[in-house]
Amino acid sequence: MALEWVVLGYAAGAEAIMLLLLTLPGLDALRRGMISVVRGALKPMMSVVPFCLFLLMDIYWKYETRPTCGDEHACTPSEHLRHQKSIIKSQRNALLIGAALLLYWILFSVTSLVVRLDQLQQRVDKLKKRDD
Repeated sequence: MALEWVVLGYAAGAEAIMLLLLTLPGLDALRRGMISVVRGALKPMMSVVPFCLFLLMDIYWKYETRPTCGDEHACTPSEHLRHQKSIIKSQRNALLIGAALLLYWILFSVTSLVVRLDQLQQRVDKLKKRDD
């Protein structure tokens, strides 16, 4: 199961880098090319959403089927430590899922806003040329 988390981490990292390149000021020449790259990548990256839902169901299943210690002294210290590590990993993975989904949504929103801004800028330039 570690490979799925690595893939999700790389996808979240790629989303963060694309978002950073789209929003940094002063990169207008790069931004035009990045817009086309990001718009082309958004549809395939949509697969992050069902993938995250699958991984979230996996966390839930592991939570529901984990062995529990009924009494305080029912588990050995190593079993108790293993349960604590499992809970911490699940929390970390849930944060990764949330970050990947949030970054995808922000990337989608920012890309549509940048495209709309470019369209409006072209319209303003066209109207200025017509008035001159």
